[in-house]
Amino acid sequence: MMRLSVLAVLAIAAATVPALLAVSDTVSTDHGGPSGALKALYARPLATPFPSDNPYSAAKAQLGERLFFDPRLSGDDNIACASCHNPSLSWGDGLPRGIGHAMNVLPRRTPTVLNAAWVAPLMWDGRNATLEEQAVGPMAAPGEMNQDLDRLAAKLTAIASYRDAFAGAFPGEGVTLGTIAKALATYERTIVSGTAPFDRWIAGDEAAIPPSAKRGFALFNTKANCATCHAGWNFTDNGFHDIGLPDADRGRAEILDLPSMEHGFKTPTLRDVARRDPYMHDGSLPTLAAVIEHYRIGGTQRPSLAEEIKPLALTEPETRDLIDFLATLTADGQAAPTPAVGRRTAR
Repeated sequence: MMRLSVLAVLAIAAATVPALLAVSDTVSTDHGGPSGALKALYARPLATPFPSDNPYSAAKAQLGERLFFDPRLSGDDNIACASCHNPSLSWGDGLPRGIGHAMNVLPRRTPTVLNAAWVAPLMWDGRNATLEEQAVGPMAAPGEMNQDLDRLAAKLTAIASYRDAFAGAFPGEGVTLGTIAKALATYERTIVSGTAPFDRWIAGDEAAIPPSAKRGFALFNTKANCATCHAGWNFTDNGFHDIGLPDADRGRAEILDLPSMEHGFKTPTLRDVARRDPYMHDGSLPTLAAVIEHYRIGGTQRPSLAEEIKPLALTEPETRDLIDFLATLTADGQAAPTPAVGRRTAR
């Protein structure tokens, strides 16, 4: 399969937003389908992007999957990446805020890793530029996995099956923090949302979604103003916006100390969104109806509030249509992976 560079994919995504806005007024539910221009903008990609300095290999992906589900990556051997990014919960944890080492409640909600191959920078505040960089952060964080990174490579090297797996995936490199991160990132890039009813509709199956969802799609791209930020096939502009939630978290401004970034948080994908309640970076909104109501009112007024956030004159039937549309972004049923990570002692 052809694999695109991350920079190329991000360039395409950046070009998508103005194009989407330019055609938003052509949305039509006449005869059930969107315009041809919108179909192209929302079509699923044909390939998954992998960076040139960490190209895909099956051996790396298999090793990364094993590491992702292995609690030995944490300091106390009791928290795996999958503890918070559970495939049965759309690769999140279903909690308002994440829980880490010693049952520590984290300040933000656990984001999904669905379609992370198309996301950069990463985390709610964009502190990590790449998946390789992001993979190391939670392991080292005292409040999350509380792992001593200086000891991790030796810990895994003591396990014969890991030595063999790293030798196969990274010939001549062995077990290092760098190869651990590369394996995890490779696996995470393979976590791609499955085909949803919306995708079948975009591909031409007019019976794939109900009329209410088609009306919701038209609203999404026009009156409701959702597509301004939730653009393209992955329904995100990869940007940071203050959407007016009434909390003190500075968000992106903690990384870039700019007034425009105060309370700015990453636009999340809407893929599988109906399965990922509660919502927002702080888990403060319990349902999709509550999310739409937040946007309908217009959010907390302050200087950093994104210009896109304005009160919306949505009716109750229109809100229901929007929710029906968002439900069509949930992929058809997929079996959750259950890899064997091996015994907890060296062998």
